[in-house]
This record gives sequence, structure tokens and C-alpha cells, in this order.
Amino acid sequence: MAFPKIGNLAPAFSLNNQNGEKVSLKDFRDEKNVVLYFYPKALTPGCTTQACGIRDSAAEFANRDTIVFGVSPDPETKLQKFIEKYDLNFDLLADDDHKVADKYGCWGLKKFMGREYMGLLRTTFIIDKSGRLRHVIDKVKTKTHHDDVLHWIDENLM
Repeated sequence: MAFPKIGNLAPAFSLNNQNGEKVSLKDFRDEKNVVLYFYPKALTPGCTTQACGIRDSAAEFANRDTIVFGVSPDPETKLQKFIEKYDLNFDLLADDDHKVADKYGCWGLKKFMGREYMGLLRTTFIIDKSGRLRHVIDKVKTKTHHDDVLHWIDENLM
């Protein structure tokens, strides 16, 4: 599966957040840059490190007119637990049928401990205010993810 093409409109989506409320990409057009980061599983060590980095950088994202959404195949109830346990201050979106991950090209073959299976590939997409895909990070470092994204935004969208 290939990622959407840089410069094209980002694939549209509507997903429920942790509270069961619909969130759609089109709702942010002409208002916010959108960081859409796909992570494999809530409440796991790497995903927690990544989410807490975003949480701790909330003001920096807001200062750049940027909203961040984490997307995983987890159900809304698990996303709510993740938010509560780590006091996350941004929405997590439930892509339980992985249709949005498919659209973005980040559902694919994974390998772990000699086993192969289909799953979510940790990937981040940066979408500008006009709804165009501007950047894809497919080699995400969970510890520095927030800084890497902010640096790219500073260099390219500010």
C-alpha cells in the first residue's frame, strides 16, 4: 500500500473520538494544520511515550495553528482509558476497521518475534490548512516525535 501523494488533498475521513463524537478532516480546512499520527495500540510503552510527548507540547502545537489527532484501531473505550491514565489533552480517534489507515497507506505487513501479521504501521501525516498533504514521517522515533513534527512545521509551514 502506498502513502497518499504529497501535495494532493489528504484523504477525507470521519472517525469517532474517545467520547464517541465525530471528527472529520474537513472541519479544520482553512483553520488549522492537522497532524494525523497513526499508532499501533493504546496503553503500550512506545505509544505512551509518543502520546505524552504530544501532550507536553500542546501549547507549541497551538501556537502554530496545528491540531493533533492520534489514530489507532483501538475501540473508543480503550482510547478513553488511555486519555484518563496519561492525562492526554488531545483527541484520539478510533479506526477499528482500519479503513482510514488503509486510505493513508499505513495498514500493512508487520513482523514481531518471527511472526508476520497485518497491523498499523506507525506513521505521521502533516496536512496544511488547505487540506493538502505536506509531509509523511514513516520512520517515527517515539521519544522525539513531537519535536520532529514541530521542527518540520517551523521549517515548512511557518
